[in-house]
Amino acid sequence: MDWHHFKDWLELRSHLDMDALHVHAGIVLQLAAALVLRRSLKSPLPWLAVLAAIVANEAYDLHYEIWPNRGDQWAESIKDGWNTMLMPTLFLAIANLAPRLLTGSGGRPGRRPGRR
Repeated sequence: MDWHHFKDWLELRSHLDMDALHVHAGIVLQLAAALVLRRSLKSPLPWLAVLAAIVANEAYDLHYEIWPNRGDQWAESIKDGWNTMLMPTLFLAIANLAPRLLTGSGGRPGRRPGRR
């Protein structure tokens, strides 16, 4: 089973459309890359791993299947990239700009630990 047929099988078995699978794949890939690379979501490396995966996937799709209107195919490819990268980009931004949204505050606002 080649990559294209695997994706079709996954769409059929999961009962999710390909757009939803792109969103899920982006999140899973970022978390898996963070685990494998032993990096936090604050590091750009897990995000870059997702970017590399989507670029490879879309390059494969563009060469595997040739649509009569290549402009429509490129537009679909860009949409796939957007769907895949949105959540990983959001996680990277939150981890760097507002990490308390991911970890919690650990105490009441306005108080420093060890101070009365």
